[in-house]
Amino acid sequence: MVEAQWKGTVIAISDACVVVEGNQYFPAAAVHPENLKPSARTSVCPWKGTAHYYDVVVGDEVNKDAAWYYPDPKPAASEIKDRIAFWKGVEVRA
Repeated sequence: MVEAQWKGTVIAISDACVVVEGNQYFPAAAVHPENLKPSARTSVCPWKGTAHYYDVVVGDEVNKDAAWYYPDPKPAASEIKDRIAFWKGVEVRA
């Protein structure tokens, strides 16, 4: 089981994560939607495609752009479609 926490709150938990480049990608359904707020940020990876971001929210605290996902990944990264990964202080533990 893999769990993501921020500020002592579990924001995602799953036993079906996919690991890419050392990052655990959680199925979108395993992430608590109340802890995500859409962000305008995007970035481009040459082999995965365009990443979109979420702010992670716990109570009144906001961790800007601390989660990302690829809504339309390139074929080489198709396994991460509909999955969300975390960084910027979000603790991910297996």
